[in-house]
Amino acid sequence: MTSDSQDRPDCRHKIFGVTGWKNSGKTTLATAIISNLSERGYKVSSVKHAHHECDIDKEETDSFRHRQAGSGEVALVAAGTRWAIMHECRNNEEPRLMDILARLSPCDLVIVEGYKAEPFPKIEVRRMAAANRDPIAPHDPFIKAIASDCPDGDELADGLPHFHLDDIEAICNLIINMLDI
Repeated sequence: MTSDSQDRPDCRHKIFGVTGWKNSGKTTLATAIISNLSERGYKVSSVKHAHHECDIDKEETDSFRHRQAGSGEVALVAAGTRWAIMHECRNNEEPRLMDILARLSPCDLVIVEGYKAEPFPKIEVRRMAAANRDPIAPHDPFIKAIASDCPDGDELADGLPHFHLDDIEAICNLIINMLDI
């Protein structure tokens, strides 16, 4: 992989991001992209960054008790249907995106939701109903397109390709062509 195709020469995955302000529709767009590309036969993985504390484990479970007892990592295997490794940061810093990507299995593409400040190609989501509608693209050269529900979206796209939020097919075509997957 060349650094031109990925903007990060140290990454072994092709990545594309979905960024935007809170309640702009990032998760809705990310999952639609994942679904569309998966249906086309691409092997897709994803990374979701949460700015709030959340837990994927529940207090009454054995795996929760393992973590509470001090285990730094707990691998949970769910009867042959899925598995997960929960890693406790405890007093350590949050891992960098590249550290998380290094743990993923090989795939055609990783869709990343969040990580606004990281340097990789992204699409910015803009929604009329979002509390913050300030454009991010003018300050981030890694934003390669805009997806919005704005009727005058083409005028607000800062010279970038503009897509309606529902035009998943066209957005996925852009990603495929841009990353050469």
